[in-house]
Amino acid sequence: MLKKPNAIVTIGASAGGVGALQDVLARLPSNLPAALFVVLHIPPHTPSRLPAVLQRATTLSVVAAEDGAEMRPGCIYVAPADRHLMVDQRGVRVTRGPKESRSRPSIDVLFRSAAIAFGPRVIGVVLTGMLDDGTAGLWAVKDRGGRALVQDPATAEYRSMPESAMAHVDVDAVMSPEGLADEIARLVQEEPRMDELPAQTAMQIENRIANEENSLAAGVMSLGKVSGYTCPDCHGVLVQIEEGRIIRFRCHTGHAFSLKALLSEINESIDKGLWATMRAVEERIMLLRQIGTLASQMGDTGTADVCEAQATDAEQRVKPVRELVLDPKFFGHGPESR
Repeated sequence: MLKKPNAIVTIGASAGGVGALQDVLARLPSNLPAALFVVLHIPPHTPSRLPAVLQRATTLSVVAAEDGAEMRPGCIYVAPADRHLMVDQRGVRVTRGPKESRSRPSIDVLFRSAAIAFGPRVIGVVLTGMLDDGTAGLWAVKDRGGRALVQDPATAEYRSMPESAMAHVDVDAVMSPEGLADEIARLVQEEPRMDELPAQTAMQIENRIANEENSLAAGVMSLGKVSGYTCPDCHGVLVQIEEGRIIRFRCHTGHAFSLKALLSEINESIDKGLWATMRAVEERIMLLRQIGTLASQMGDTGTADVCEAQATDAEQRVKPVRELVLDPKFFGHGPESR
């Protein structure tokens, strides 16, 4: 009979995460009585080489997660590109549910699923990264009685994810990657805690959405009040979700955003819109001057003068748009943008 892991360790990282993951895994003992699950934000359209890269740093077994696989102690399951990694009582799940915080795989999705399935047996770990994926998931881990560990921002290549987790979750420890490894090794040796807390209905709804259920049928509109924002991905209405000190948003098709992720998407939309405006105005200028040149060749100096005046006026009017789209301060929203 397959031995069940004593604990479930979920680790999330983004920018700068490969080195931090290697530092954590390299220090873990080979007889670790826990199953580990890793989400690192990676490009969606190329196969991930992360399992092979991490295997070089650890004596534990590292595999690409496969849907339906059984969980084994001493094994590290890595999320594949463009898929959410989840766990439940039956084992490993790999899904293509809606993106959360602009990401698939999403750290929040992994942490939330583990919290629901295994409660106080879960250890959630947030490492280096930009924005704040992992914060809501770590909150879910703590809400269900699990442990919350965070990389010391002073040791992180990118501080935003660790700092967000510390600001919004009552974390149990803040340490260097090496310190986190030692703490994980200590915690998984403890007897499984039995003080499991019931999973909130909202948490279960979001978990079903990530598990590819129909969002409306799952009850997405009951997660919170309707906000004044629309989903940048599908333009559907967003409901506002409030969890402790955390405010998030989710649309009726399932896309989810933190405050920072929503602002980043809106910034990107503005950026695209401004460049499109510049392109259209510059095409107008070129067309006006082409019409003016043809008019001049035909001796119609009146039309030529009007076209040149309109082109010159358009050049002056588009200057503020160009200055705005090239201004990095306009699109800033935190330390990583400075």
